Order: sequence, then structure tokens, then C-alpha cells
Amino acid sequence: MNQKISKIFKQSGVIPYRVQNGNIEILLITTRDRNSWVIPKGGIAKGMSPPASAAKEAWEEAGIIGQVDVNAVGSYRYRKRGKIYRVQMYLLLVEMLSEDYPEAGQRQREWLDVNLAIQMVKQNSLKKILHQFLQFQSNSCLSFVNTQTSA
Repeated sequence: MNQKISKIFKQSGVIPYRVQNGNIEILLITTRDRNSWVIPKGGIAKGMSPPASAAKEAWEEAGIIGQVDVNAVGSYRYRKRGKIYRVQMYLLLVEMLSEDYPEAGQRQREWLDVNLAIQMVKQNSLKKILHQFLQFQSNSCLSFVNTQTSA
């Protein structure tokens, strides 16, 4: 009965996407140390819903604004500095990309094909959620996006 139960820190994040020439692309950003590619995410801000907090992180870390789907597409876990984090993921259709945003000098960002984005991220748990996005966009997201972009 001496098992230590680890606290799981809740975060929210977005899969930022756009349609470019009929193809869906994901925006990846680097970690602050620029050693790996990730998606915008962070702790859920006090008084904010997880999707709203995810949108705030997307602005601060990637300089993007758009529509966040309030329905989570999944979640993944990761460890950092001995802590366990659970990230609830939401889709964000990017409507604006700014050059001037809070962490502009600390990160790089790049639009990538979904399959290439999966290859670029290191964390297996994040790869899995991007695979789920790939499946999701093949089924429902793509038809939704096509109706939005052709209107």
C-alpha cells in the first residue's frame, strides 16, 4: 500500500490545420529549446474552458487565431521533469497567422503535410493523436472543410 500515486497535470492543446491547394496541413512549432517539433499546448488557464485555454496557447506559442472545435478529438500523455501531463486536444481551423506574437522569438513554426508532421514529432503519444487526426480528417473533417472553403 506504499504506492505513490502521481498527480496528472491537465493541459489542453490544438491541432492547428488549414487547407492548402486541396490538402490539409498541420502547423507544428518547436519547443523553446528548438530541439523538437510539437503542437501548441499548455496548462489550462484558471477560469477558462479547455478549448478556450488551448486557443490562448495557440496565439501565444504560434501566433495563430482561428475557430476551435469545442469537441475534443482525443488526448495524450507525456512526461516532463518527472511529472505526468495529460493533454486534451482540439482542432483549430487557422484563420490568421501573425508574425508578431508573444513567443515569436523563441520558436519556429512550419506548415506540413499530416504524414510529414507525424514523422517530425518525437513523442509517440503525439504521433498517435496525429494519426487519429489523419483518420478523422479522412472521414468527417475533410468534408466539413470542403464545405467551408467552397462557400
